[in-house]
Amino acid sequence: MANDAKKIRFAPNGALYVAPSTKDLKIPEDLGTADTPPTGYKALGYVDEGGVTLTPGLETQPVNAWQSAVPVLYNVTAASFSVKATLQETNEITTELFWGAEWVELMSTDPTPVGTGVFKLNLSSTPELKEISLVVDWNQGAVRNRVVVPRAMISDRGAIQLSRTENGKFELTIEALDSAGKLGYVLTNDDIVATATP
Repeated sequence: MANDAKKIRFAPNGALYVAPSTKDLKIPEDLGTADTPPTGYKALGYVDEGGVTLTPGLETQPVNAWQSAVPVLYNVTAASFSVKATLQETNEITTELFWGAEWVELMSTDPTPVGTGVFKLNLSSTPELKEISLVVDWNQGAVRNRVVVPRAMISDRGAIQLSRTENGKFELTIEALDSAGKLGYVLTNDDIVATATP
C-alpha cells in the first residue's frame, strides 16, 4: 500500500462529556452532532493545550514450554482503558469531579432559613468513588471520532497550582470499568475501513 499523507490525522477540535452512570442513562451509539452533548451528558468545557490522552492497557503473562526457549503463548491477566485530561474551566461539574464531593449551599440561621449564596464542599476522610459515564469527541474537519465509556471512575487527580500568572487547572485520570464485557467503544466516520462485500 502506498504512503498517503491525507491519512495523517490530528485532533484540533474536541470535547469531553460526562454523566452519572445510572441504569436510565442512554449510552450514545452514534457520532451525534458537533458541539452538542449526548442526551443526559454535560460538557466539561475547555481542556488545556495538551489535549486528551487515551490509553488502552494490557497486561500479559508468558506461557513457557519445555520445548521452546521463548514463550509459546501469552495469557491476558488484566486489561484497562484510561482517559487523562486537564480541565481548565472552574464550574460546578469540574470542581465536583475534582474534589469528589458535591457543593451544598449554606443556609442562614434565621427562623425561616434561606440560602446565603455561600457554598460548602466537604472533603471526606473516607471518600466515596462515584460511577460516571464519559464521552470523548474529536474531529479534523468532517472526520469525526467518538470514544464512549459507559462506566468509569476517577482513579487519580493532579495537584492544583494557585498562581498569579496561570489559570487554575483540574487534572483527572478516569479509568473504564467493565460494562457487559466491554471497557467502551470507538465510533468514527473516517474512511479507514475497507467496505465489506456481501
